[in-house]
Amino acid sequence: MKFPIDIPFVDDLGAQYHERPLGEALIVLDSEHRHTNSFGVVHGGVVLTLMDVAMAMAARSMPDDSGAQARGMVTIEMKTSFMQPARGRLEAYGTLVHRTATMAFCEAQITDAAGKPIAKASGTFKYIRHRDLSDKASTS
Repeated sequence: MKFPIDIPFVDDLGAQYHERPLGEALIVLDSEHRHTNSFGVVHGGVVLTLMDVAMAMAARSMPDDSGAQARGMVTIEMKTSFMQPARGRLEAYGTLVHRTATMAFCEAQITDAAGKPIAKASGTFKYIRHRDLSDKASTS
């Protein structure tokens, strides 16, 4: 399924968004040779990206206190632990753990097609309006 928002980098990777309940997100990637490093396994940056996007999408899925759909997200901090090399189909599952009016605290895990854990992450995200970034970009 296509992402509900335009994320060109993630589209270029070939990742797919799968609808989940509020506060959750599932991102799936059928890895290809172009996703690998010199060891022939999926590059750690791809794994990080999938978990980062899964966490951000989980946080975005929750309406704010007024009932409006959440604004954009930027990653403030992310900690990742890699458990084993990634190959084949990867599923990144993100969950919103806690949120405030301006911040979201999330977790993610990524598994292979057999359900074996590949990596885990936790992250802190800031809710922003898209115009906040475009205003700064146009003045710098």
